[in-house]
Formats: sequence, structure tokens, C-alpha cells
Amino acid sequence: MKIRYTLSIIVVLAFTATGFTGIDPGLPNILWITSEDNNRFLGCYGDAFATTPHLDRLAAEGFLYTHAYANTPVCAPARNTIITGVHACSNGNEQMRSSYPKSETVRFYTEFLKARGYYCTNNSKTDYNTSPIDLKTLWDECSSHAHYVNRAKGQPFFAIFNLTVSHESSIHTSIPNGDLRHKPEEVSLPPYHPDTPEMRHDRAQYYDKVEDMDTQVGQLLKELKEAGLEENTIVFYYSDHGGVLGRSKRYLFESGTHVPMIIRIPEKYRHLYPAEAPGSKVDRLVSFVDLAPTLLSLIGLEAPGYMQGNAFLGPYQTEEPEYIYMFRDRMDERYDLTRSVVDKHYRYTRYYNSNRIWMQQLEYLWRAPSMASWEREFLAGRCNEVQARYFNTKPVEELFDIEKDPWEVNNLAGDPAYAERLVRMRLASLDMAREMRDAGFIPETDRNIRAGNTPIYDYMRSEGLPYEEILGAAALASLKQPENLDRLRHMLGHDDSAIRYWGIQGLLMLREDAGPALGEIGEAAFDDSWNVSVVAAEILYRMGMKARSIKAYQRLLDCDQDMIRTLALGSIDDFNGSPEEFLDICRVIPGKYEKPAYQYDVRALLGLLKKWDIDPASLGI
Repeated sequence: MKIRYTLSIIVVLAFTATGFTGIDPGLPNILWITSEDNNRFLGCYGDAFATTPHLDRLAAEGFLYTHAYANTPVCAPARNTIITGVHACSNGNEQMRSSYPKSETVRFYTEFLKARGYYCTNNSKTDYNTSPIDLKTLWDECSSHAHYVNRAKGQPFFAIFNLTVSHESSIHTSIPNGDLRHKPEEVSLPPYHPDTPEMRHDRAQYYDKVEDMDTQVGQLLKELKEAGLEENTIVFYYSDHGGVLGRSKRYLFESGTHVPMIIRIPEKYRHLYPAEAPGSKVDRLVSFVDLAPTLLSLIGLEAPGYMQGNAFLGPYQTEEPEYIYMFRDRMDERYDLTRSVVDKHYRYTRYYNSNRIWMQQLEYLWRAPSMASWEREFLAGRCNEVQARYFNTKPVEELFDIEKDPWEVNNLAGDPAYAERLVRMRLASLDMAREMRDAGFIPETDRNIRAGNTPIYDYMRSEGLPYEEILGAAALASLKQPENLDRLRHMLGHDDSAIRYWGIQGLLMLREDAGPALGEIGEAAFDDSWNVSVVAAEILYRMGMKARSIKAYQRLLDCDQDMIRTLALGSIDDFNGSPEEFLDICRVIPGKYEKPAYQYDVRALLGLLKKWDIDPASLGI
């Protein structure tokens, strides 16, 4: 990536250091309104079932972006990406959730805004997925009462209002059908959802919550107008990712990543219009990593070189990117490394853990009645092929024509007519990972041990890290091709733990074809790398070497790395052994799990106990 520090940036930062608070009266106010978990459930996007008059009006007065995306389908890594202008997987903050420190190289966009004299307020969600931040330094106000009205006279403001009423938790407690404004019997379901009463109810209830969110948007816009600020304020609206029913939030599909984005620009700033006139649709590819450089461009600053996005408004607007890069790693207590790139017509997705099913059970996701109903339908054999697909293991690759197949159910990856496009997008995904130094290809715990106190962003750029080789190992291992057996066995002897990890992961995905490597796998079960050990223990169990496998698992569950315990418990769940074997593995647990219930290893453990109907007290929990 080219270095883009300019004189204006250097001057602004110098002024910051000396306490400069000058105000440029020509700067626009900027109001950001964000909602949660809304995958374009809006009338202005053609959803006739939605009741969103205020956002529809905002779209008529502004510009509606038709190809806007979250780079990751869950809130905390998405917010990390937004506030830094760097993909969270490049920052090392892609896991949901993490508290790993931010690099000093990477700055939050409010530093630049405040240096330009902006009064910056946040009402009030932070959740930046990194180590604790001094919010008083980051924001002039950050609370449920934060508001732009408290700024100095004539001072421009940047204000965020985070609306949480449409969060997925809004469907965890069902409202009686008679009290719903949107009727379940009138709901239209996507083809991958079974038609259950719970699925219809949750979807109808969610439309009610989106309507409530729209009402709150209307109140904020009315307040802005009554304050006489409408003609001086650029208004953004977007959702923090898609959602909200199963196979949307947390998943790299259109349903999880394609977001609404509307921008209203006053007449006095018409030179910033992205199209000829308000009310237009804008088909440029934009994503969350673009928001920080766009924000800087609107206030007259070119983005610094570390930012990875493309400004899509203002004097420093760049050319439209060819692809948008997306990522998903750990979601709470479950690991599933997935990467995707999209353009305006196609989505390519690579599953680096294709041995796992899509619908690994997540305690929080399963709080939705619709999710439990889907699983019941599958277990009862009442799902069709598309609906049942997501409770089975994944393909290595997917390619979807998102124009013709917006629900993404027809995988074109094996169609010879699309072979050239498949290869092109596959290479683009790897090239983009290489350029940004995507940290997800080094397992989480291993990466943290290796980096020590060094921020992951800096560690990934450290001299001597064999990143190209690690990325190549991941690409090879994920192919699931028996002809690569010898190469995978060779990787087990590598000095670098991440390459050993991909070697053992590749052998796991080969299943019985990995038999000739059983000796090396037995040794790997006690590797110095905890991550290598987990995968090897699972292979041993699957191949019938249960005594050595159980001994390896006991070592893992007794270690001091909570995310390794989480990974090990997920592995145990996947091979679906007997309750007796599970209890044998878990003899080391008493005293280890005296932690809050939100701890991910505790969530994973309680899920397994529930699955096998085991009383937690029997393990001293």
C-alpha cells in the first residue's frame, strides 16, 4: 500500500500536539445514525413489507447506496474496522470479541476530526473490539446523553447516534401475535428457512422493531431540522451489518453483509454529490473500511497511508475498488475461518474450516425461537435440500451470482462456465489478504503468544514472519485434496507453528485419507503449539486412537489458555462422541471453570452438558 501522508495531515497532527482548537466555519456538520442488524429491511430498498417512512424520505432527499457492505457480519469487528479505516483482521481484532491492543500506527478517526476543530459526540455504543480506550480522549462526549448541542458557538460537530432497538436480542422474547403490527402469516421467507410458526413470528416481530428504529430516526432528523442545522449537516444512515435470523448475521452471505446506506448532502455542499441529484441511487462498491477515509475527505484531509479503505466522497475520492474483502473468524465460542470477496455481480467465498458445519451451535444465536425451530425441523427430517444444507459440512469454495441469485443458494463453483471467474476471484482474495497482512491465518492463541505485548497489527509486519508461506499453507490445506498428503505431512515438521497448524488442519479435512500420517499426528497431539494439539487430538479420536486423544484433550482443557479450552470443546462437540467419553475427557475440569457465564469456554462447556443432558454439578461447576 502506498504511503499517503500529506502536508495537510502533518500540519493537523502538529496542531493537535500543541492544543490547536481553531474552527473553520466552512466545514460541514456530520451526523451519523446507525442501527443494528438490519439487512436492508427498508421500503426504499424495495421491501414492500417494511414500514420505514422516515428512512424512505431520507433516501428521497439523499443518495441511496445499492452496493454497501459490512466487511464482517458482526458488530464489534465491524466497529473496529469503521473507526480505524483498517480491516479488523489486519488489526488483529477480527474475533468476536477481542481485547487485543491497537497499534500506535493506527489512529482513530476522531483524532483527525478533533484536530480540525470538530466537537465529537457518541451516543453511546463503543464496542471497538480492542483493549480499553480512554473515551474522554476519543470523544468530547460519550454517553447516553451525548449530544451536539453542547458544542461551542459556531463549532462544527460530528455526532453519532447508535440505535439499538433492532438488535437481534429484540426477538429473543416473543411478543404475542395479536400485538404485532406486522403479521406472521403475511411474512415472506427466504428459501433456506423452513416455514415454521417461530420463523414467521420472529421475522414479523423484527419488522416491528425496524419500524421502531425508523421512528427514532425520524425523531433525530426532526430535532436537527428544528435546531436550524439541516442545511449545514451531512447525514449518514447505515446498519452495522446484516441480520437478523439464522444464516445472516455472522455469515458471509448477502444476508449478513449487504447493508443499507443513505447519505443526505445539503444543497450548499452540492459539489460533494455522488450523483446528479438527490433521490438518486449510487451503485459504487463501498464498505465500512471506506468510511474513515471518506470522513477525512469530507473535512479536507487525505487519508494516511495505513488506512486500507477508499474515500467515496469529497476532494480525495479515489477510484472505485474492484472487490470488497470480507472476513469471519471466531464468533463467540465457535471458530470458522472464512473469507469472501464481492463485486457488483458475484460473491466468492473460501471456507478454511470446511470440515465444520455452517450452523455450529452458538448459545447467543440459539436464543432466537426461530433458530431452535430450524434445528428441530432438520433433526426431524422435514427440511428440503437447501434448508438442510446448513446443518451439514461446507464446500471448500462458493461462487454466487448475486444479481440472479440474491439468496445465494446456487453454488456455481463447480460449473465449468464460471471457472475463469472462480480462479480470478480466488486469487483476488489471496492477494488482498497478502496486501493487508490478514492476521486470521495465524490461529488466535498461537498468534497472541507469538506477539507477546506487541500489537497484532505491528507483529504481522515484523521482519522474519514467513507470512507468504503461512498464507500458502492455509490455501493448500483448505483444498481437501488427498494428493497433497505428503506436503501436509512435511508441514508438520516446520519450525513455524502456524505452518504446522495448517499441516494438521489439512490432515483433519482429509479424514480417513490421512491414515498414513497417523504416527506424525500422534506426536502432533502434544505439540508445543496448543492449536496444533487440538486438531491432532480430534484426528486421533476420529481414527479410533481414543486413549491418546483423551489424554491430549485433558492436557488442553487443563491449560491456562481460555481460548484453547474453547477451541477444544468445540472440537469435542463436532466429533459427537458418547457422554461417557465426554465425562472421561473432562475429569480435569473441576475448579477450572469458576468464571462468569459469558466466558466463551464456559458457554461451550455448558452447551455440551446440555447436549448430553449432564448435570453441571457432576463436574463441580
